[in-house]
Amino acid sequence: MIRLLAGAALTLAVAACGGGGESGGELSEAEQDRVRSIEEELSTTDLGPSIEPSPPPSLTAGWRTDFAKYVVPLAEFRSGGPGKDGIPAIDKPRFVSVREADFLESREPVIALEVNGEIGAYPIQILVWHEIVNDVVGGVPVAVTFCPLCHTAIVFDRRLDGTTLDFGTTGNLRNADLVMYDRQTESWWQQFGGRALVGRLAGAELDQLPARIVAWRELQREYPEARVLSRETGYDRSYGENPYTGYDDLDNSPFFPVTNSDDDRLPPKERVVFIERSGEAVAVPYEVLRRRKVVRVEVAGRRLVVRWRAGVASSLDQGSIAGGRDVGAAEVREAGRLVAFDEPFWFAVAAFRPDARIIR
Repeated sequence: MIRLLAGAALTLAVAACGGGGESGGELSEAEQDRVRSIEEELSTTDLGPSIEPSPPPSLTAGWRTDFAKYVVPLAEFRSGGPGKDGIPAIDKPRFVSVREADFLESREPVIALEVNGEIGAYPIQILVWHEIVNDVVGGVPVAVTFCPLCHTAIVFDRRLDGTTLDFGTTGNLRNADLVMYDRQTESWWQQFGGRALVGRLAGAELDQLPARIVAWRELQREYPEARVLSRETGYDRSYGENPYTGYDDLDNSPFFPVTNSDDDRLPPKERVVFIERSGEAVAVPYEVLRRRKVVRVEVAGRRLVVRWRAGVASSLDQGSIAGGRDVGAAEVREAGRLVAFDEPFWFAVAAFRPDARIIR
């Protein structure tokens, strides 16, 4: 099960993003000690013998990554165009109040995150150009991530055994999904699942935090006290425009090769609610949710309620994100409490979790 990596990379029109993220992230001596303790713990896992050749220079040039440590084959990675930090993460986010956020329209999709009573709102019109925001919400360091190619909006706790990590984009993809890296060790991380794949921290996993996509008007109504990510990012981007026009057409295949691409149990670009608990995975197709509105499902003994609501624009449809067709959005709760889940395209689930049970 263990091998090296191979370069899988980010996106088509985003190659026009250019620019780079801010560097830095050097560890203090105490943090270096904590990283070493993480490495020692991970080293107790038998990764098996390395039988693959050294990774190509095109993949490793400019990296401090320890390519001797890995948990997936290098051949599964591919470059999508932009290089390291070619799609720049937002490291010093600025925020405005809900009242001041006059650049958003009512149906626009926004990632809503609540931690310890503090609410952060992250418009997809900004995330589609940056893919990662390193932030602190409610005292918790978080990475708010969005991969347009898989439609995966996932928020992670950036803390790992006492060390706070900062994330950037590698410029690589695996199964058409964003591969991140932490600036402290330059280990490479899969966004889908939040697992380190290559480098000193290979095998470690990040905790996912409950977050959801909502329409801007819903966030205005439910969270009038939220702080909203500002367009003042330090970068010149066409915020509000969709660089992936028509990408989420239901039957279209992803732009990059993916594992199990012949899995036709659902159309490749069918949105699903993906839930994983204790090794068990479930996918609830949007088509089912639109019809039933509420679906009750048990995953690893946990009784969950999945709800769908209309009124959220697709961020990957029209040239303008606000003009996207109504695809709705979902939420998952357990005993009334919002829990972690994701809303990817089906092809991503088929690639990463082909054993997922589909709710019909």
